[in-house]
Amino acid sequence: MSGKTERKLTGWHVFGIFGGAFGVIIAVNLALAYNAVKTFPGLEVKNSYVASQTFNARKAAQESLGWDVEALLDGDRLILSITDENGRPVQAGKLSATVGRPTNVSDDRIPDFTFNGQAYVAPIDLNPGNWDVWLKATALDGTEFEQRLEMTIGG
Repeated sequence: MSGKTERKLTGWHVFGIFGGAFGVIIAVNLALAYNAVKTFPGLEVKNSYVASQTFNARKAAQESLGWDVEALLDGDRLILSITDENGRPVQAGKLSATVGRPTNVSDDRIPDFTFNGQAYVAPIDLNPGNWDVWLKATALDGTEFEQRLEMTIGG
């Protein structure tokens, strides 16, 4: 005989195993919830009720422009092309954009665009993954234009 004593699995052992397993699950869930709230970029508008009151009028004005906007990354250049209903390039009165991750504001950037006669071009260095371009432009007649464009960069 080897002299080993046989260990018994008691109710307290089972309770400890289950308690430890659920403790790990709860700790992971709390950590994920904390990080989700901490990295949430925030609200789209400060007051959704006020924004809703003018939404239809702003949408109709924006659609009347007939603009089609496309975002493309070409190497280290972000190209925003705005075309009218006939496919001709459009130069806006004012244009600004924020480029960032859909879920986190820590990588947000504001590129410095220049119009080259065909499109707006800005130097930018983006890592692979999903990116959003939040575009705000004003037409020459003063009509405001806003659009969020999605880009996926391979890698």
